Amino acid sequence: MKRMNSKFASALGLIAVATVGLTACSAGTGGETAAPASSAAPSSSSAAPSSSAMASEAAMDPAANLVGSGCAAYAEAVPSGEGSVAGMAKDPVAVAASNNPLLKTLTAAVSGKLNPKVDLVDTLNGAEFTVFAPVDEAFAAIPEKDLNAAVADADTLSSILTYHVIPGQIAPSDIPGSHTTVQGGDLEVTGSGDELMVNGATVVCGGVQTANATVYLVDTVLMPPAKK
Repeated sequence: MKRMNSKFASALGLIAVATVGLTACSAGTGGETAAPASSAAPSSSSAAPSSSAMASEAAMDPAANLVGSGCAAYAEAVPSGEGSVAGMAKDPVAVAASNNPLLKTLTAAVSGKLNPKVDLVDTLNGAEFTVFAPVDEAFAAIPEKDLNAAVADADTLSSILTYHVIPGQIAPSDIPGSHTTVQGGDLEVTGSGDELMVNGATVVCGGVQTANATVYLVDTVLMPPAKK
């Protein structure tokens, strides 16, 4: 964990230098978010519990439920604007992610930029979700050959991305345990507070509120279990 947090701090240092240019990442410029999806939204038979108390508290203070060792560094590097914690709380999750300077690869993946056949923007913006969002370094850690193969196959890419999404918003205090994803597979969240992990991946900063989702930034791309 210490090694990842060091990398994360280094990345935040670069972000701090470029803070004045963060608005270029917003959906308003058209730089990060693709056109809305035309495909139907994935369905799930079991919706996770919604936390109305968490939503009410976050509406007053978007930072109220933050957990993770990287939250303070991120807030310091991006204290205001659309990519800040407060800024993300105002937008639906796909738009909010496009404004976050640590989620450029994920934003490209869910918006059809990597594979035109995989565009989940309307899906993600259209209901309440809990999203485990791999930071850019998580995608960079995947061997290029493997990443390119996953991106080229629409079914594989869609499966990977929807495995990071749980129906309903879940607060950090309620997130530990097993959860069924939109993809259909289960994932396991362990630990508590600043020590949360999902399938062994570290939650860098979680409890980040958007207009329709609760986001947990993670240091690893989660791979769905093989279908039996």
